[in-house]
Amino acid sequence: MAYGKYQEFLQNELKSVKDAGLFKEERFILGAQAADIKVEYPEGAKPQEVLNFCANNYLGLSSHPEVLKAAREGLDKWGFGMSSVRFICGTQGLHRTLEHKIAEFLGTDDAILYSSCMDANAGLFEPLFSKEDAIVTDRLNHASIIDGIRLCRVPRENRKIYKHGDMTDLEAKLKEARDSGTRFVVIATDGVFSMDGDIAKLDEIVPLAEKYDALVMVDDSHATGFMGKTGRGTHEYRGVMGKIDIITTTFGKAMGGASGGCTAARQEIVSLLRQRSRPYLFSNSLSPVVAAATVRVIDILSATTERRDKLEQNTRHFRKAMTDAGFGITPGDHPIVPIMLYNAKLAQNFARDLYYEGIYVIGFFYPVVAKGQARIRVQLSAGHEAEQVDKAIVAFTKIGKKYGILHKTKDEIIEKYGL
Repeated sequence: MAYGKYQEFLQNELKSVKDAGLFKEERFILGAQAADIKVEYPEGAKPQEVLNFCANNYLGLSSHPEVLKAAREGLDKWGFGMSSVRFICGTQGLHRTLEHKIAEFLGTDDAILYSSCMDANAGLFEPLFSKEDAIVTDRLNHASIIDGIRLCRVPRENRKIYKHGDMTDLEAKLKEARDSGTRFVVIATDGVFSMDGDIAKLDEIVPLAEKYDALVMVDDSHATGFMGKTGRGTHEYRGVMGKIDIITTTFGKAMGGASGGCTAARQEIVSLLRQRSRPYLFSNSLSPVVAAATVRVIDILSATTERRDKLEQNTRHFRKAMTDAGFGITPGDHPIVPIMLYNAKLAQNFARDLYYEGIYVIGFFYPVVAKGQARIRVQLSAGHEAEQVDKAIVAFTKIGKKYGILHKTKDEIIEKYGL
């Protein structure tokens, strides 16, 4: 049969991935998402209690009692699933309540729900931009933005990629777009770049957009709920609330950690997406359970910044202590803290050793990050207590000494372990 040859090809591909140290192993969490969890790793091994430092549960809301209560009440009142798309019979009052609340929270005219931010990005560009338009996009944007751009009708020559965070190059690309006679131009960027935790320079991007008559689109998945003084996101953090035309984000990280996402934008943009965005038109509506819980999350975050403030405190303490211990990390304010190791096998071995010290993290390597940029990505949470953060610092320092990487430069680590 035809699959025989293809099977052999796949087996060889998988072997080459494993031999290169790039095979991604899955761990099994035996219980709810939380700061402390029980994990089975490797498969079949005795489960171990560990502290979780690699979830997107930034505000510790995944198992918050009030969120769980809202989910149960939503299930009882609205049902489990809609069994339909929005424009047929898949829209409840609950969906519009969530759209109104998230738009108000983010400071936009309106919002449209999707089953994920991946779908929000996939369904964004094709309905709004055509062969007459241009998209100027940051080189390190999330895969979902890249895929969304690929799906649209903007020609390849009008899809301009600027160097990551480089405002000089962004302006050059905007000039190119203007001089080529394009109709509309949109700048697309992550709000927070998920592998490095660096934050888009929206306070510089917005003036450039105004200068060159461009729209601005931000994927704020790793910021909604906790970046900025009241947790509105990177546009609040950078002081440009009300000046971003399109915000896409997820409910699957800080906003409760389940699923779902949205596009929050100018009124006419949202209205057109309701008419033409394919993931919205051809995918089931967001589960009422998720919608009800997310409404409660927004209420919690609108009432107090307590959890956001605790997350900021945890982040500052961890970043300073790890830097003082001799780890190479990128300076910043975000709870994503990349511990740079550069070598894929080293990253995996380091993470495995930390697991047996009671700290659960994951090594990241190609193709998730560029070759030679392997790391452990630590993510702090408001669910972490101070003593838990300190335990992680002690464990990291112990394993860092084992591998001889503390107070070492990038070149010294590469010389010892290779790329």
